[in-house]
Amino acid sequence: MISLSMRDRIVKEVAAGMMKISAFAKVSGISIKTLRYYDELGLLKPAHIDEQSGYRYYSEEQLLTVKRIAAYKEQGFTLEQLKPFLEEDIGSDIVKNKLADKMTELQHAMRTLQLQLDEVNSRITRLERSEAGNPSGPIIREVPSQRAAFIRDQVPRSQLCLLLDEITKYAVSNGEEEARQLTILWHDHGSGNADIADIEVAVPITRDIPANGRIRVDFLPQLKSAASLVHRCDPYTYTCPVVPELRAWISSQGLVQAESEPIREIYLTSDKDIYGKKRPAELLIPLQGNGE
Repeated sequence: MISLSMRDRIVKEVAAGMMKISAFAKVSGISIKTLRYYDELGLLKPAHIDEQSGYRYYSEEQLLTVKRIAAYKEQGFTLEQLKPFLEEDIGSDIVKNKLADKMTELQHAMRTLQLQLDEVNSRITRLERSEAGNPSGPIIREVPSQRAAFIRDQVPRSQLCLLLDEITKYAVSNGEEEARQLTILWHDHGSGNADIADIEVAVPITRDIPANGRIRVDFLPQLKSAASLVHRCDPYTYTCPVVPELRAWISSQGLVQAESEPIREIYLTSDKDIYGKKRPAELLIPLQGNGE
């Protein structure tokens, strides 16, 4: 049985040239918490643990292991992925295979990042174009006819978002890209008084796509004369608050609304291009003399 004095001497001898975990953390630049985690994973175990005090000691040579771990992490390896590189008997073939796997993984990540970068750049371009092309007040303009897919239904106004989602998904399922613009036709003139609204939604399409019992494929009618007001609307509501404003402007100009044509509201950006709570939209109120 080893005496207490002999044990102390052995501990001192073992600890000679070693550092407590706090000192090793300071020298290596690795936190104590991280060193304990490396120990749990089997990446960097203390060179010695005092059974009585529980103190962990690290050797100076283990600084090399810390540097190796840091180098592998810089190359994108996770702690689990780099663990085999620290094994004594790992063969060169295994190393090459693991490096090749990591290269494939990084190349895939680079392609993904490039796609994300391209999309962010496209967002900036679309935003700049949107800001540059929008008038600051009401105007009168002609609206050309446009091929579109439609859904018309009499539903609670709160279901507008569901209709827009339905028509968008239908167009995409038939090979169209996600729409940059969505049109809402308020057949009740956007009065906002009734709980049930006669709503038609339309998404522009580039070619004929199949219609069904619910989806109609046709052309949005041309408007030879319409009062237009570009504004920022809250897409989480289902009425347009600037309808009274544009109607008042129409009256002030001595113009008359064409009651036989539905009011239109055009969302000028796709759903993914909304920033903040509001999105740019154009309100269109057809005017008499629009070919009636």
